[in-house]
Amino acid sequence: MAVAEEGHFGHAADRLGMTQPPISQGVQRLETKLGVTLLTRGSRGVQLTTAGAELLPRARALLDGAEQFEEEARRQRENRGAVRIGVIAALSDWQVAACAAAVRAAAPDPAARTVITTTASTVDLVDAVSAGRLDCAAVHHPALIGALTPGPVLKIPRWLLIPEDRKPVLRSLRGLACATAPRSHGTAAFDLLVDTFRAKGLDPEFLPAPGDRDAITAVAAGRAFALTADPALDGPGVVRAPAGDDLALRVRLVWQESAAEDVRTAFEVALRSTR
Repeated sequence: MAVAEEGHFGHAADRLGMTQPPISQGVQRLETKLGVTLLTRGSRGVQLTTAGAELLPRARALLDGAEQFEEEARRQRENRGAVRIGVIAALSDWQVAACAAAVRAAAPDPAARTVITTTASTVDLVDAVSAGRLDCAAVHHPALIGALTPGPVLKIPRWLLIPEDRKPVLRSLRGLACATAPRSHGTAAFDLLVDTFRAKGLDPEFLPAPGDRDAITAVAAGRAFALTADPALDGPGVVRAPAGDDLALRVRLVWQESAAEDVRTAFEVALRSTR
């Protein structure tokens, strides 16, 4: 690759911190092993043969794969013994920190354990737990969870964030969009939210807002209203009001049967305490 990209054996040797003879010999050994000529020398320097040009992208892919392999091995080494949990973006920063602290405290030796927290959509979290990349995750309810084991449904209070020129009641929100996570983040939960709004006489358009920052920014700009599970989230141009029980955030833990009971119990207790 270096010779092909530099077009010169000497320049390739300088780039690799080597002398030129080992580079030339290495290319010759590779050509002998493969049974094809990869490079030719000419008046314009080193040129790829037809075979060399076709094989070069595969060589790049092999090197990229080797780097990714080493990076994954490094991550596995550094994360040895770590507890891996997942959360949806609808949970507040305080709630996520509480869950991480509770899970770490539940470890027999907290000083030697690390909690790695991943924030993603319900669909991605379910896939990650199913594939063993996460030990357990807090996801939207309802949701398709496949063969995973679910915990009880927990209802976390939410607040309405409303532009300050609107009254803090639902009927005043007609004509505003709702800033919330895209439907792809949790299809069934999104559809339930739509049905709940319609039952209250609202049929808003939806403005994609994966997290609280996106949501409150849209509210402050007068473009939308939003729901938040953060009891302290506020800002200029924004009015807060309790959203009510039927608009609470519904979450549940999901895990594989092999997941450590102390981890998921601590996780669930922390979620219950944030309600």
